[in-house]
Amino acid sequence: MLAANVTQMALILAGKPSFSDELLTRALCAAEAAGIKAIIVLNKCDLEADTALAQRQLEPYAALGYEIVPLAAKLSVARLLEHLHAQTTLLLGQSGMGKSTIVNTLVPGAAVHTREISEALDSGTHTTTSARAYVLDGVEEACVIDTPGFQEFGLSFLDRPALDHSFREIAPLANQCRFSDCKHGPEPGCAVRAAVEAGTMTARRHALHQRIAHEIDYARAVHHR
Repeated sequence: MLAANVTQMALILAGKPSFSDELLTRALCAAEAAGIKAIIVLNKCDLEADTALAQRQLEPYAALGYEIVPLAAKLSVARLLEHLHAQTTLLLGQSGMGKSTIVNTLVPGAAVHTREISEALDSGTHTTTSARAYVLDGVEEACVIDTPGFQEFGLSFLDRPALDHSFREIAPLANQCRFSDCKHGPEPGCAVRAAVEAGTMTARRHALHQRIAHEIDYARAVHHR
């Protein structure tokens, strides 16, 4: 639980430091399960070489219908502002993605601390330690909630059907499998695995789904001991 009454989640990414597509997928699953709109904000687009690679990594998400908002927060946050009207937006991202810079630009008096990223570790350092809400001046009914940088995102609160429906490419296929309790692994007649073989679902996304599903099964097994 990061915040209440959220209407939108903005996932803040950058080409440098590199972002984790697994953490991105997990956060998007949480948004889908909660029925919250999610946008992906690609920050630091002024760093063209790093941005080009990040854009390629985000192509599967764009293909699924997620909106990618390009941003260079040190220059302007105008493109992000377009998405904040009449929304309570949760800002979520790994450390070093420029989230604090975005908040400081959106809310000039916020004075959120920023730090340099570690070149050796390809990561940022934590500057925000707790969630905090800011009402935006001059933007109709807009509030942003800043959160600490995260390195893990658990989804054990979901069950398997909810997980299936939080993957946009799996949701329309989940009821087409031969077996109603199909786990989308080695079972015969699995519509999801057929989609992977046909190239309409990436093998990487399928692998992430299976990893999260196993975590959910394990968490439930431990809970019922």
